[in-house]
Amino acid sequence: MAAHGQQDVGKEVLSALDKAKTQGYHFKSIIIAGMGFFTDAYDLFSISTVAKLLGRLYYYDPALKKPGTLPPNVAAAVNGVALCGTLAGQLFFGWAGDKFGRKKVYGITLILMIFASIASGLSFGSSATGVMTTLCFFRFWLGFGIGGDYPLSATIMSEYSNTKTRGAFVGAVFAMQGMGILSAAAVAIILSSIFDAAFSRPAFNVDPIRSTPPQADYVWRLLFMFGALPAAATYYYRIRMPETARYTALIAKDTEKAAKDMEKVLHVHFDAEKQTQVTDKKSAQAEYGLFSAEFARRHGTHLVGCCVTWFMLDVAFYSQNLFQKDIFSAVGWIPSAKKMSALEEVFRIGRAQALVALVSTVPGYWVTVALVDTIGRFIIQLQGFFFMTLFMFVLTFDYYNLRGQPCPTDSSKFCGGNHLAFISIYALTFFFANFGPNSTTFIIPAELFPARLRSTCHGISAAAGKAGAIVGAFGFLYASQSAHEGKQDHGYPTGIGIKRSLLLLAITNCVGFFFTFLVPETKGKSLEDLSGFAVHMFSRVLQEWAFRVL
Repeated sequence: MAAHGQQDVGKEVLSALDKAKTQGYHFKSIIIAGMGFFTDAYDLFSISTVAKLLGRLYYYDPALKKPGTLPPNVAAAVNGVALCGTLAGQLFFGWAGDKFGRKKVYGITLILMIFASIASGLSFGSSATGVMTTLCFFRFWLGFGIGGDYPLSATIMSEYSNTKTRGAFVGAVFAMQGMGILSAAAVAIILSSIFDAAFSRPAFNVDPIRSTPPQADYVWRLLFMFGALPAAATYYYRIRMPETARYTALIAKDTEKAAKDMEKVLHVHFDAEKQTQVTDKKSAQAEYGLFSAEFARRHGTHLVGCCVTWFMLDVAFYSQNLFQKDIFSAVGWIPSAKKMSALEEVFRIGRAQALVALVSTVPGYWVTVALVDTIGRFIIQLQGFFFMTLFMFVLTFDYYNLRGQPCPTDSSKFCGGNHLAFISIYALTFFFANFGPNSTTFIIPAELFPARLRSTCHGISAAAGKAGAIVGAFGFLYASQSAHEGKQDHGYPTGIGIKRSLLLLAITNCVGFFFTFLVPETKGKSLEDLSGFAVHMFSRVLQEWAFRVL
């Protein structure tokens, strides 16, 4: 085929993708990519349900006369090492997806997740230090595989999608994260219930030794290993997916293969001889590099906007998710650790996490899917940050009235507050995170940048988000400790307390709100138009308007 015909076919394929009706392959792609995100969320958030169990099992000290807890450095490592691996994976696989092709590296991320999930459950060692060290090692590589799924899944889904419903399709992939969070809590509930029925034990204050049965060690191991199942179930289908037509036509320059691949999924025939020549006014946009002046001129502010908003969002989102068990304890939803057995504590933490996910986290994702192609990404992200800021400020300034004061007869409980209102407002921050920036920060970078840099830029944006998650995970762990000496968890220095920590989260959300003005609306535009000069001009106009208003 002549070069002239190849160019026509390439344009016809891209046009057909933009205008294609919703077909079976769209939903198949959502499921295949979505199961990866289901696994991602399951693995990253399952640790919050069993972190206290690990402390009881491996760090109990009879001299302290209270249940064991993970030492500060161990807790930080266990919670944060997977996030560090995720950040590295996002950068590496983002680059690799543009360098070698989306499909060639897509299966590798799933293999890493399957292997590391199983290996995490098999963590070995003759001492607590040995077990935690191997667990952290495998969770790093688990995070590395998870990180790769961010840029690859987002880029693949955006490049498969039509213009009309692209936001919903990419959002639906990411929405599986909510199902993963819910499933992690559900599996924790099921496992703790089964083991508690088989090895029932008294509360810690009744019998400190018997309150933690040795068999409880299997609970966290099985919980982590179950994370391999959804990834393994979709591996075959993932490696059978064709390369995206946009990568094949625009980067690999093989328009014939792009046409053949898309003929299989679109069920149409592309005939170059019947096409008219279309001048590609933006052909030069595929030539400039990431560190070029041209990229900085066209997309520099976009990349800054994507990175900063995702960073700020994840500082708040991950600290809230990973440490919501501490919030539940603070308002008395979960009894004092001394009044529970180890397995009962897992059950109660899992139940509270499942309830919040069910009524706020999961609905928020799917409301975004339903509305993102109607009201647009920009408005959803802006209102999400606004309401997250608002509700965090409400929790901060009315904290003691909502929480109540320590009960005279039991200082581990709080009396006189409005716990239902506290949890409801707290849950609303999750709803507007997901019907807001947690979804849109994933969608927008997959649409905004040129094909040859799309996966890389999404990986950079996502890595900025994970840097925020690391700040939230490590920072909130210490900051949320009581400001009063002797009331903090064993081994921790005094912190600023949960109230002031919530204030910091409110401020980060507020910063994310203002940086949203650096990110343009992408609804209803083709990927090729978005990566061209029109978006650059739109962004400049929008920024000038924002500065005048603000």
